[in-house]
Amino acid sequence: MGSEHFDAIAADWDNDEAKVARARGVADAVAHAVPLDHEMRLLEYGAGTGLVTQALVDRVGAVTLADNSAGMRAVIQEKIDAGVLPGARVWDLDLETQPAPDEQFEVVVTSLVLHHVRDIAGVLRRFVELLVPTGYLCIADMDREDTGFHGADFGGHPGFDRAELTAQLAEAGLSDVSVEDCGELVKDGVPYSVFMAVARRAV
Repeated sequence: MGSEHFDAIAADWDNDEAKVARARGVADAVAHAVPLDHEMRLLEYGAGTGLVTQALVDRVGAVTLADNSAGMRAVIQEKIDAGVLPGARVWDLDLETQPAPDEQFEVVVTSLVLHHVRDIAGVLRRFVELLVPTGYLCIADMDREDTGFHGADFGGHPGFDRAELTAQLAEAGLSDVSVEDCGELVKDGVPYSVFMAVARRAV
């Protein structure tokens, strides 16, 4: 997943009220689905500027934010320095090209990232490696659409069929999969539905 586009827009990312509101909605969906507590270690993969974690940081324990965009990581570091994300760690990580770090978390969250990933099966397997047994994976992403959102030349996926993703999660070693509505994206006046998939690593 290339980072140049996100490097260029990182500094202004949080100025978009719709992005901030969407991140809060994803965080609320995570909190609704997962019994969060202050002992839980959370990893947000493809964290961008850390908006989802920012909305969850008071409800969990140690947080780690991973992104392969240097621009996004710089904004996260500014937030850490300012006390907005106290004690957080930042990783330069791309699970399509790198192995999973030798750490585990009770919760792994990723928001509107998976449709940019080409090797879905490989990244899901690495998510599982990053989870403790019975740990939670929370994926917010777009339902399958007609490529109108990103355009026909987009190199990722035009969203996901919920049943197909559920099967992929099970194949990766996850169980107790649930998929619920989680708001929408709007582009050029057209709404695109977003879901939250939650699954647990098998014991």
